[in-house]
Amino acid sequence: MPLTSTTPPYELRLHDAASQVDATAWDALLALQSQPTPFMRHAYLAALETSGSATARTGWVPRYFTLWQGERLCAACALYIKAHSYGEYVFDWAWADAHERHGLPYYPKAVVAVPFTPVPGSRLLAQGDASRTALLRALLDWARESGLSSLHLLFAADDELATARAAGLLLRHQVQFHWHNRHPQNAARFADFDDFLASLTQDKRKKIRQERRRVLEAGVVFRVLRGREITAADWDFFYHCYQRTYLEHGNPPYLTRGFFTLMQEQMPEAWVLFVAERGGQRIASSLIAVSAYPSSVRSENSLTSTAYGRYWGALERVDCLHFEACYYQPIAWCIAQGVHRFEGGAQGEHKMARALMPVQAGSAHWLAHPAFAQAVGHFLAREGQGVQHYLEDLDNRSPFRRAHQDGRIKP
Repeated sequence: MPLTSTTPPYELRLHDAASQVDATAWDALLALQSQPTPFMRHAYLAALETSGSATARTGWVPRYFTLWQGERLCAACALYIKAHSYGEYVFDWAWADAHERHGLPYYPKAVVAVPFTPVPGSRLLAQGDASRTALLRALLDWARESGLSSLHLLFAADDELATARAAGLLLRHQVQFHWHNRHPQNAARFADFDDFLASLTQDKRKKIRQERRRVLEAGVVFRVLRGREITAADWDFFYHCYQRTYLEHGNPPYLTRGFFTLMQEQMPEAWVLFVAERGGQRIASSLIAVSAYPSSVRSENSLTSTAYGRYWGALERVDCLHFEACYYQPIAWCIAQGVHRFEGGAQGEHKMARALMPVQAGSAHWLAHPAFAQAVGHFLAREGQGVQHYLEDLDNRSPFRRAHQDGRIKP
């Protein structure tokens, strides 16, 4: 399908599976983006499909859009046709309910997102602003022609949100909590975990030390495994923990064991596993991802810039074990490795007590029905004001020590 209204013209190609898109070209395009993450790697997206995790059976029908000039890939994205809103983390259930109450179907809809992954990052992979704009226009044209109720660009990069705003899409913001490896006073990296603690207020230092002491006194120790150090047996144990956590909450896990087998085989450098042991027995684990790329793009041993908290589970209950496995162990690892940022994910004000600070994450939305689009626009304007007030309130509750006007630090 040629796009002839842009200069130079692009050819649009649609694909039903990641396997139909050249992996090398996709990953090379991803590496050029402002916010690349491992979750947009071709291997990651393909594994979601081949493992049965994100497929038509689970309500995620994949469509890959690519823009070409001759044999040169200029832009690309992964889109999913959805029959529900599970696994997205940008909640639009009220929008769906309003459509249905007025006799208008909300599903199917389209989302440009990484399934089950509320991590901000590049979604519209493009060589520049022109090709990104052309790709978004192609998505909107396709959504209209397909009769879909809406198109949603979830957890997008800032440059993509700017493109979406210019195209008339509605923007929505929510709050996440990220830890940054820098002193709030001088922006230097933390030397070690104690140095990090010293930057916090006295009550927060005391709380963290008490929580870590409880885990230590319970006889729990941790092993840290990265990349190919994580064996199939380790992945089996992790999945047992991960699956149990979901089942305890009454739901089956989104990701299959086969997905993590593919991660071990195709993207081992992107994962770090923290294994908790007591009395020689493994009792819990947490898994984080790191912004690593294949050695053909970047050195496997190169400094990683971002870590992403992803999954955890425990077979035994130990007081404060969740905080140790999901926050303190990853933060200590990030400090030791020189990682710039640790993203703790969506929601959870309790993360601020562990020095994960609030940041905005954005999405963009197009709704086909004009009246509903107008109503949602009014709602998002009010919601956006609430988010800003919420962020201001959170900033006033910073866990870090603040400097006096004369330069001294107060506890």
